[in-house]
Amino acid sequence: PDPAPDTAPAALADVAPSPQSPIGAAVAGAVEPSAGLSGAPAVQAVDKVTATWAGDVDGGKATIAISAKDGVAIAYVCDGDRVEAWLQGTAVDGKLDLTGKNAKLTGTFANGRAEGTVNVSRWTYTFDVAAVKKPSGLYRATANVRNAEVVSGWIVVGKDVTGSVNVAGESRSAPELDLATGTAILDGVTLNAVPVS
Repeated sequence: PDPAPDTAPAALADVAPSPQSPIGAAVAGAVEPSAGLSGAPAVQAVDKVTATWAGDVDGGKATIAISAKDGVAIAYVCDGDRVEAWLQGTAVDGKLDLTGKNAKLTGTFANGRAEGTVNVSRWTYTFDVAAVKKPSGLYRATANVRNAEVVSGWIVVGKDVTGSVNVAGESRSAPELDLATGTAILDGVTLNAVPVS
């Protein structure tokens, strides 16, 4: 019989970026192995992880969060001011591979930790961060404020919150995130943050 047609894995359910946003559509994960011919070696199953890792990069100059669901990954790195990048890619078989606008992340994950290197424009950071559980994690909000596209990200690790907001292509410190309501106020406009999971 003919094998079933391949299907692409769904994008992260909680992320709904606009086509113009730095993230865009989530990247499809690895292709599921198909049944081999009789007598052929068995194909190993692909290990797709669901987890969120977050913490400071080495040296503490920025914060990073990586959220993966069924092997599809979204990451955000920011210094709470002008350095920030959204990335997308895969977290499969113990390896992280994500890209974004002027950004690249490669690394590995195992035993509740993720480590690797992330390049953002002219900055290079190394990281070794632990898995976290809500309310810690990665949050994102998009809006149109005074005819400008706004994309804001916050990384929450315990009581520490680091965030940047990109307004019409320029980054600055994000407004304070109220975790109880999932909102932040920017220039009088309420931003509704959703967890990236």
